[in-house]
Amino acid sequence: MFKGNLFILTVLVGLSSWFNSPTVLAAEFNSPKLNDLLHGGLQSKGPVNFTKFFDQDSTQKFCSELKPVVSSDEAKRLMSENLKGIKFLEDGAYIGDWARGELIAQSGKGLRFNDSENTKNGGNCYACHQIQKEELAHGTLGPSLYRYGEIRGYSDEVIRYTWTKIFNPQALLICSNMPRYGHNKILSISEMRDVMALLLDPESPVNQ
Repeated sequence: MFKGNLFILTVLVGLSSWFNSPTVLAAEFNSPKLNDLLHGGLQSKGPVNFTKFFDQDSTQKFCSELKPVVSSDEAKRLMSENLKGIKFLEDGAYIGDWARGELIAQSGKGLRFNDSENTKNGGNCYACHQIQKEELAHGTLGPSLYRYGEIRGYSDEVIRYTWTKIFNPQALLICSNMPRYGHNKILSISEMRDVMALLLDPESPVNQ
């Protein structure tokens, strides 16, 4: 029984390392005895570093509580803290190449046990979102992003909001399951600009 539970925990830790999301495991798993067992039984491999699992930042600690109160003053403080860390572009050039953005959105590579240290990270966006209507293998954890720009428009406010959401969604919705692509350097600035283009270039198939 214990081995089976440890295997489940191992899978959860691996997934949380890949996604770099703030919610790691519920507080019931954060006992000193279990932490000692995990420290002794789990090993880092490739890009998956278990040190990050135990060394949580303030947002991760808050969201790992059994029932975090997302409307609390602490939640608002953490959202403000995450917002201050957003790197906005002085030149205002947020829109890159949508074709490259589609490749990033399709790719689930990077930050996995079997990836090398120099594997190029993908966004794995289709795991949670519909983006293009032709894509059938998409998740539903997040909202559909099909016709994203056509519906919302292409104003500076929409562009700034979208950039913030990709860079660090914790600035807009505490305990979001979405990876912090810019905050955790999962994607580069250039790669995030390409994902922005996929969503907000009027010529992108997303907006056709």
